[in-house]
Formats: sequence, structure tokens, C-alpha cells
Amino acid sequence: MDWALTIGRLIVIITEIVAVIVFVYRFSLDDKIVNLHSAIKQQQNIVSVMKNDEDKYRNLQDRLTLASTFSTKAINSEQNIIGIMSLMQNQVKLNNFVLNQGQIKFKADITSVSDLDNLVNSLKNYRNIKSISIDSMENKPSIGLSVDITTVLK
Repeated sequence: MDWALTIGRLIVIITEIVAVIVFVYRFSLDDKIVNLHSAIKQQQNIVSVMKNDEDKYRNLQDRLTLASTFSTKAINSEQNIIGIMSLMQNQVKLNNFVLNQGQIKFKADITSVSDLDNLVNSLKNYRNIKSISIDSMENKPSIGLSVDITTVLK
């Protein structure tokens, strides 16, 4: 009986010691939680302060991307214009030239049908032209042929 009471007391004491240790450990965990919450609040404040700058940087990045895209398109358009203009011979007088969203429309005065044929064949063989259409053709005695041509770019 004495042995059972001693063991029982020992179990009760050990249980109370464990309970006190867990109780004290809970305070340290609560302190860590409070510290983590304050760190999260600080980080949230930093993020909210930096939000305007982040928006500015993203806006700037978007504008730079847009400018780069337009720059590339402008270079391609310039190359297409120079290429098509180089195909025109001395017998072709350009009256109107319009570049609009993947299409080039121009009005030209051409001295003869063979010069028109040469121009159309040159345009067909140009690498960046998908299709060619002669919209109107008018015979003018003093000039030759007045032609409206539309080309669709690739």
C-alpha cells in the first residue's frame, strides 16, 4: 500500500510538473504569436506604402512594352514602305500612298500597260505582301494609266 501511495503521489507530481511546463510553454507560444502578428502588420504596412510605387512601376513597364511594340511595328512599316517604293520605276508617278493596319493603298500614274505589269509582278514577288488588288484603272491620254492598288501585308 505504501508503495502504491508513493507511486501515485509521484504520478500526480509529475503530471502537475508537466501541466506547469505546458502552461509556461503556452505563454511563450502566445508571445511568439503576438510577435508574428506584429511582424505581419509591419509587413502589411510596408506593402501598402509600396503599393503606389508598384503601380507606377507596373504602369511604366506596360508603357515600355507598348512603346517597344510600336517601335517594332514602325520599323516593319518603314521597311515595307521603303521596299515597295524601291519597286516603283521611273515610269510610275505616285499620287497618293496610305499605310493603314496591314494594308497599303496607293494611287499611281503609269505610262504604259507593260510598266503596270512589271509593277504588279514586282509586288507579287515582294516578301511581305500577301495579296494585291487593282481597285480601279483609268486611261488618261496625257498621263497614261491612273491606277488605284491595294496590297495586304503579311
